[in-house]
Amino acid sequence: MEFADVVRRRRMVRDYDPDRPVPAEVRERLLAHAIRAPSAGFTQGWAFLVLESAEERDLFWSVTAGPGAPDAWLTRMRRAPLLVVPLSSKDAYLDRYAEPDKGWTDRDPAAVAARWPVPYWDVDAGMAALMMLLTAVDEGLGACLFGIPGERVDAFRAAFGIPPSHRPVGVVSVGYPGDGDRRSPSLKRGRRGVDEVVHRGRW
Repeated sequence: MEFADVVRRRRMVRDYDPDRPVPAEVRERLLAHAIRAPSAGFTQGWAFLVLESAEERDLFWSVTAGPGAPDAWLTRMRRAPLLVVPLSSKDAYLDRYAEPDKGWTDRDPAAVAARWPVPYWDVDAGMAALMMLLTAVDEGLGACLFGIPGERVDAFRAAFGIPPSHRPVGVVSVGYPGDGDRRSPSLKRGRRGVDEVVHRGRW
């Protein structure tokens, strides 16, 4: 598939065929492409939790979803045969930028905040997630990036043994689109054009 077609066809898929697992070789390509994402200082301070078995996925949904019967969105999303959680590590970036070629050894919170007004550890993990989203399209699959509710992150950490050094920046669900997949009503807003969002030379 041409790259322009991949970009044009990329969308968030929210329903999956539960009877069609993601082929192992496709899963590995998703992960191999994720680690090709750019990272500040070539730190590569990301990690990826892969949840593929029914038991792993059921545990994920049990600790991240609210009590009661699942709504329509959750019912469809739970059919995804593959979940990949990109995690970021702030410490990896502070360690990398303390090395001689960078020299930022001061880890005082104020100094760190001044040097990193945008947390690139999260940005880089997000770019790795985008690589997976695009790869899914190229492989003929669907994918969706969604978040873990803040009040459920601790339960997620405990369930899967996530160390304090890493935090989840989202979850990528992957699979073959199901019959119930439909376009988000948000798309009725329309896509903003280049001339609406691009400022050339000055705002």
